[in-house]
Amino acid sequence: MEILKPNELRERFNDPWIAPYKKVLTMVDGNKVEIVEYHPCISGSHWLLNQYLNNSELIDSAYRDGNKHVYKCHVGKAPLDLKASFNAAGIDEIVVADDEVKVTHSGLAGAGVGAGMCRGMGEGVKYIELIQVGGGSKAGKATVVTPKLNKIVIGVDDTDVKDAGATWTMAHNLGVELANEGFEYLDHIIVQLYPHNPHKTQNCVSIALTFAVEESKKEKLIDRVIEILKRDTLSDKTAIAILEGLDIPEKLRKYSIATKSGMMDIETAESLAKELNIPLIAVTGEQGKVGALAALGLYDDVEEAVKAYDK
Repeated sequence: MEILKPNELRERFNDPWIAPYKKVLTMVDGNKVEIVEYHPCISGSHWLLNQYLNNSELIDSAYRDGNKHVYKCHVGKAPLDLKASFNAAGIDEIVVADDEVKVTHSGLAGAGVGAGMCRGMGEGVKYIELIQVGGGSKAGKATVVTPKLNKIVIGVDDTDVKDAGATWTMAHNLGVELANEGFEYLDHIIVQLYPHNPHKTQNCVSIALTFAVEESKKEKLIDRVIEILKRDTLSDKTAIAILEGLDIPEKLRKYSIATKSGMMDIETAESLAKELNIPLIAVTGEQGKVGALAALGLYDDVEEAVKAYDK
């Protein structure tokens, strides 16, 4: 086994058969681990997703969004029985040790090259433990080591007014600004709320922004979100809600569905947020709490999130 940092990998494997990953991030919540990888290919990466999902006992679910892979996994060890074409690649082991996450990948031929050399060159990787160099007909195996991160989802609502503004764009620009400050901005989800709400400005949507953040930077992230919203919002009703971790409580999902289906009041939102220990913060006013909390319950189900319900 050899320990190599990304720059050392790039120097050694400067070959036309190496395609570096763009980024690898790993979030942890107890024994659950969510891996986000930005693959060098777009639709071509779907082959790898299919292999990983079908062959890895440690992967509970997975999806691809463009060149972004998201693997929802659990800690453990489940060695692969590699077989060309059918069981060509996957995850052997996931270990969380202090502030690091160690994920061991195995693969045949090109999948073995991706196991360590391609992944190991990506942003976010600390180093890899190169166990076996793959390529050609050979199997490859490597442990990719990344910092342990937390997942923070921030629901945002009520930033516009009748004659100006757009919550989805303001929320996205907020995420971009934070990304430029060094935070990992992962996703932006539009959640359609009750279309007949008399308080709406027009389309009646709220936004969920997802971030991967180090433990020591969580409070700074939230403080900056509040600062930017206070600076940019046009509304006196702006509020946010904050969900930490990799699980969505079932009660929260039901609340989100109910807020899409009919009217919801601030008192119900506040009561549920208190029960679930979800911070619900009035940035400039209280009304936005209803939609901000609703955005959290469907952030991982984009197909359901965008549906417009009609009584």
